[in-house]
Amino acid sequence: MRLILLVMTMLCWTTAARAEPIKPAEILQAAVVNVIRPEVLRFDATSRGLSSAMKALCASPSPNGKAIADAQFGLVVAAYGQIAYLRLGPMMEDNRADRLLFWPDRRGIGLKQVQAILSNQDNSVTSLAGLRSKSVAVQGLGALDYVLSGTDADTLTRPQGEFRCAYGAAIADNIADIAGALVAGWFAPDGIADHLMMPQPTNVDYRSDTEALEALVGLVSHGLEAMRDQQLNPFLAAADAPAKPKLAPFWRSGQTMTLLSGSIMSMRQLIGESRVATAVAEKDKGLADSIDFEFRNALRALGLVTLPVEQAVADQKQAAALSYLALVTDSLHGMVGEQLSAALGLSVGFSALDGD
Repeated sequence: MRLILLVMTMLCWTTAARAEPIKPAEILQAAVVNVIRPEVLRFDATSRGLSSAMKALCASPSPNGKAIADAQFGLVVAAYGQIAYLRLGPMMEDNRADRLLFWPDRRGIGLKQVQAILSNQDNSVTSLAGLRSKSVAVQGLGALDYVLSGTDADTLTRPQGEFRCAYGAAIADNIADIAGALVAGWFAPDGIADHLMMPQPTNVDYRSDTEALEALVGLVSHGLEAMRDQQLNPFLAAADAPAKPKLAPFWRSGQTMTLLSGSIMSMRQLIGESRVATAVAEKDKGLADSIDFEFRNALRALGLVTLPVEQAVADQKQAAALSYLALVTDSLHGMVGEQLSAALGLSVGFSALDGD
């Protein structure tokens, strides 16, 4: 009898512990410690690897060296996808967001500037200081995508590509430099991480749990919006227009799906690891599972796209998967930006996309 009572007591304790609502501080700490900081560190590590690969390629041009640089570029794009939506704090300082990726480039401004640099062989861009003095459009991942995979990229395997390679190496150094600044920003004492995890009335940014939670949910909401409006819909076929695959980010290098997958996985992880979607009233308890179900649908759709984007939009099944991905992204945007925000009593606020 005593054993039964003991077991029943332990079960009650366990149930009570599980029923205890998660606190805002736990949500915010999990988001920063378990997701944001590790992904910033991953971007830093892959960026340094890319810088080393580019230097090695320039020192000894070869098809093998080029293949290594291409592979490392793919790793950086994946890691960038995991932090691209973190548009606050260090990412928004020193014009870092645009310096990492000038996108969307609707009028092809960046492409024209990169092509002019390569044509004129402007040696000022082969040093980090010289490159940083140029337009943001020529110093980030978009520019390096063209250097590695654009017209005449095969010269990188031969001595004739010396200037092109030196420019690419400077871009890689710039990306690594920015990555290091992001790490410093997210680990700085009394910096954005501390302010998010421990909001204080005296902070200039996050003065309360509500403001910090709004920033957290807003990251995912606006990230999904950007994916839908800037990275997917512009290149997908519409009822009155054909597909335009060259409007997809990183179409030259074949890394479009790498970028999208990284972003989806990271946003899913931020919602899941932080458990923010569980900090709701009983009537909204199913929202967490619904959001995760849609994230899994998005990842399944991405898994069906195995061809380069130019070929994928012409393949019936893969084009359908991309269209479905756009629908799921739109659904997730509504779930996170409207339903979850309302369930938490938050306002995710203004999106920078509204001003585009």
